[in-house]
Amino acid sequence: MPAQTPPDTRLARRLGTRDAVVIGLGSMIGAGVFSAIGPAARVAGTGLLAGLVIAAVIAYCNAVASAQLAAAYPTSGGTYIYGRERLGHWWGFTAGWGFLVGKTASCAAMALTFAAYAVPGPWWAQRLGAVAAVCGLAALNYRGVTRTATLTRVLVAASLTVLAVVVVGIAVGGHADLANLGGRQALGTGGGYGILQAAGLLFFAFAGYARIATLGEEVREPRRTIPRAIPLALGIAVSVYLVVAVAALLAAGPAALAAATSPLTTAVQAAGVPHLAPVVRAGAALAALGALLALIAGVGRTGLAMARHRDLPSWLAAVHPRYRVPHHAEVALAVVTVVLVATLDLRTAIGFSSFGVLVYYALANAAALTQPAADRRWPRGLNVLGIAGCLVLVATLPWQSVTAGLLVFAVGLAGRALVLARRRRGAPDAPAVSPRS
Repeated sequence: MPAQTPPDTRLARRLGTRDAVVIGLGSMIGAGVFSAIGPAARVAGTGLLAGLVIAAVIAYCNAVASAQLAAAYPTSGGTYIYGRERLGHWWGFTAGWGFLVGKTASCAAMALTFAAYAVPGPWWAQRLGAVAAVCGLAALNYRGVTRTATLTRVLVAASLTVLAVVVVGIAVGGHADLANLGGRQALGTGGGYGILQAAGLLFFAFAGYARIATLGEEVREPRRTIPRAIPLALGIAVSVYLVVAVAALLAAGPAALAAATSPLTTAVQAAGVPHLAPVVRAGAALAALGALLALIAGVGRTGLAMARHRDLPSWLAAVHPRYRVPHHAEVALAVVTVVLVATLDLRTAIGFSSFGVLVYYALANAAALTQPAADRRWPRGLNVLGIAGCLVLVATLPWQSVTAGLLVFAVGLAGRALVLARRRRGAPDAPAVSPRS
């Protein structure tokens, strides 16, 4: 049984089911729906629809594993905590490190995506816009999780409204045609490997449902709320992605989408409603902001959990006495994200993120697989499918992403081994402080 968290470092339970669903949607209805369709069409043609289904199935397996674990361990940290409790401390650290690395890169990717749509002008102006977005949203998170949920609700509503306008515009534009799907030949453009690659690209856009689990210490009635909120948020996101992908393919066809840097802008132009292009740009910017806001909240809570267990500097375990948020962890995240925004391009950030996230979810499924019958809500077969699916999608990533990911994991694991060795030669570890609360 984990030790109890001291009251002065405990987060406040302020989020209900609706808030949790909105935060999950804010992470999923993000830049992915505006940008991932193009690369997926490039590798799979119309087969991106099959890739979308595969990504959704794997995401569902991961979602129910996260929900089941979060109900049993309703505290901050997500799979970092679940891995420690179910698999051992090293596996927990591996999951937490993967989440921090992957999602910090995701923060940079969302900030860069926002700037690409919202800030016209040279690259340096876009980088400054991305830095401003990170600093502004980190400051908002600093003031409390209820403010995060409120703004996320506004951004999600705006993004969904824009996507609805795009779909309706394509439908009434008069140029959408079944012939644009390209028939069976287009369905098999990239073969089975291409479809799996498309699934890996589209999975990046689904991965936000774990944000609900990482906020487990701030959700009211977590054993009831989290298992309801995660599948509900994922189901809404899958439905939105499927409708938007079909509409874009009907409007422009897979070849045009594959060549586009802004596939939904291309779709509305091909559909005969080019006046909607500014609406798409505004929607993409808002969606990227929503995803970035939810990411900052989730990564900060995982940093808090790892610091409580001394897997990160204990300074990061501080909770603000008034706002009840991990303010040191969020400030540190903002600083690192600003550095990444200034040094990485969008493609590198996404590839880096995908590797860490898929490892994280593979370990979430492995942890859920070990849960006793009393804690189980879904069959073990879904956990096995989730592990296999994550590993398959990792294998489809570009070799540069895999190599960089392995290197970063090796650095993290070696660093932990060094710290533990130094502690063994000096003072003993302090007791863990991450509980069931």
